[in-house]
Amino acid sequence: MARYTPHYHGWQLLLGTLLLPFGWLLVTVVLYLLTEVFGRAAGYPELPDGDIDFGPIPGTALDLTYIALLLPLVLLVVLWPGRRPAGTVSSVTGRLRWRWLAWCLLAAVPATVLLAVVSFFLPGDQSGSEETDAWVGWQTFLVSLAMLIALVPLQSAAEEYLFRGWLLQTAGALVRAPWFAVLPQAVLFAAAHGWGTLWGFIDLLVFGLVAGWLSIRTGGLEASIALHAVNNLLAFGVSAVFVGGLETDETAADAPWPLAVTDMATVLLYAVIVLWLARRRSPRNLSSPPPEPAVPHLPYPQPWGTYGPYPHQWGSPGAYPQPQSPYGPYGSYPQSQGAYGPYGAPFSNAAVPGAAGHGFDGQSPDQPDAQPPERSDERPSDQQPSTSQETGTSQDS
Repeated sequence: MARYTPHYHGWQLLLGTLLLPFGWLLVTVVLYLLTEVFGRAAGYPELPDGDIDFGPIPGTALDLTYIALLLPLVLLVVLWPGRRPAGTVSSVTGRLRWRWLAWCLLAAVPATVLLAVVSFFLPGDQSGSEETDAWVGWQTFLVSLAMLIALVPLQSAAEEYLFRGWLLQTAGALVRAPWFAVLPQAVLFAAAHGWGTLWGFIDLLVFGLVAGWLSIRTGGLEASIALHAVNNLLAFGVSAVFVGGLETDETAADAPWPLAVTDMATVLLYAVIVLWLARRRSPRNLSSPPPEPAVPHLPYPQPWGTYGPYPHQWGSPGAYPQPQSPYGPYGSYPQSQGAYGPYGAPFSNAAVPGAAGHGFDGQSPDQPDAQPPERSDERPSDQQPSTSQETGTSQDS
């Protein structure tokens, strides 16, 4: 899909990949400065590191918003420098398929419920302290849940658009084998969550591989967005139940091996369910033919078409051709052979209505001294008569 444009060049992918982290860093710095100014003006307390302490719920909302800012940035990079429709990063149909997304959400529910049930019986203290085992109360929990429902899908979608969208399509434009396109984004996805435990890194790597493969198999990001959003809602929702649960810095990279193995099993189970649904629902996984290059048009409409009345003489379509001679495509102007050009002698005075002849005096243009005959009735009125006429004598006398 990265090549789904008549203006594809390799430098576009490189430029877009470089613009994403720098653009995200710039936007997050601006948002951070604005929140710091607002927090100090409102009188919020400071943390030991000097940052403003907005509390667990607003602080978690800010963290999710920082990641969600990647979503519009990816769409802008697809438009420029990608020079293709923004919807081509969502699916092969050029848009997000909401009906297929709903089916994938239904498939993610049993997998995440199984993960929650199994995690409850896993050995080891998953909470961390007695303070975090305290119930936060219904009011705080409902406010936290409303915030999570509003922001977690955007945060999850932003990560999917970055890793399974832009990065997967960028690698896919350079290689032909799908797994060579899936592997780089999965490694970067696991590394972006930080290094906690080896099993946590493997768990994130498996998630990235399965999500990337489902994106190619189903032709879009709906399957990966559904699993990511439901999984994160479960994780944040469990943390919001206990006091101080949203303030923890732990991520999926810090998962112990029992939880990591369980999570990998549920991800594989979800992939099996999605593949079964894909066989029954048959989501489109191939795009239509890419668009043709746009044909340049003249600045004003032409009655004979785009390329002029003689396209077979003026070359192939594309740039407007230049004439071969200074007189256009019709050849040079003929040089006159006589005094009056290629049309012969000028019209005679006899070429008047009612006069005999064909309108020419019969003189050749090669005789420049030939004069048209004088007419006897065209003597000027002030012309004086000749001597013989004045005396009234005839030449016989």
